[in-house]
Amino acid sequence: MTLMSDSPATNVPSDAGLVLAVDEVTALTPTVRHMRLVASDGALLPSFTPGSHIVVTCGTGPEGQSRRNSYSLTGPGFEPDHYGISVRLEEDGRGGSRWIHSLRAGDRVQVSTPRSAFAPVLTARHHLLVAAGIGVTPILSHVRAAVQWGRSFEVHYVHRERDAAHLDDLEQLCGDRLHLHTGRDGFWEHMGPALLDQPIGTHLYACGPAALIDELTDRAGRAGWPGARVHYEHFGVGDLDPGEPFTAHLTRSGVDVDVASGVSLLEALGSRGIAVPSLCRQGVCGECRLPVVSGDIEHRDLYLGAAEKEAGDCLMPCVSRANGPRLELDL
Repeated sequence: MTLMSDSPATNVPSDAGLVLAVDEVTALTPTVRHMRLVASDGALLPSFTPGSHIVVTCGTGPEGQSRRNSYSLTGPGFEPDHYGISVRLEEDGRGGSRWIHSLRAGDRVQVSTPRSAFAPVLTARHHLLVAAGIGVTPILSHVRAAVQWGRSFEVHYVHRERDAAHLDDLEQLCGDRLHLHTGRDGFWEHMGPALLDQPIGTHLYACGPAALIDELTDRAGRAGWPGARVHYEHFGVGDLDPGEPFTAHLTRSGVDVDVASGVSLLEALGSRGIAVPSLCRQGVCGECRLPVVSGDIEHRDLYLGAAEKEAGDCLMPCVSRANGPRLELDL
């Protein structure tokens, strides 16, 4: 197993983030493991808002580059004595989940300080929380905060039979505010009326597979929900068409970068030694956003809003491409 650092763990944020020790590993389901990460000296860790995630350096990839994945935090957010992450093993993934599943108590990992793009709206009168599969992880932190602060909420959890991570936690926290669904048909039978029967000022939060989130947001829109009251996180964009080859011209350096079919713009830039900060590489987190000077863009990400995509002045190079032979970037 590859350890990321031999330096002492610390709870003091730095550019490199934190180095934490694995305190406990728990198998929640046959494919999901929960990691409890602590400072080696027992110090409190930086607080975070519900829905936050940390970026974990998960060893190295096949070409020696650091592999980094973001994972939602599942525990209490105020002055926590640990960070909890729950990770589903993805056999066909890039290796990050396998690396996480290889960890044992006492191992040390490098992580970022918490980041949030999925926080609850404190002025909401009611919180309608929807989780599907491993999408339960950010929803769980929302639930913990709602219980702590006495907020009105309900949870709908779609899961497979005998494969429901954190079900015990949710049952204990939610009581009769938890609605369980083991099939999508049953979920939609319940969710359709639920979308129409909510107090004014309710906010909807959802995390799960892209297809379910897309349908949920579409149904919410047709039910009259304003976009500002619908919040979601996807797992990723799924399998993408390899796309046509194109050339990316970097206007500040004058460099042309050829991007082949099946190769992302992010990968092509990296192969030329042009480092672009990135995290998820799935068009979700927004970390790799690049400014575009000119050229048509084939937006494939799940981060930018419709107006931002229409403006055509930026793209997510991990998944998006030129919709034509040439794209000019402000690099």
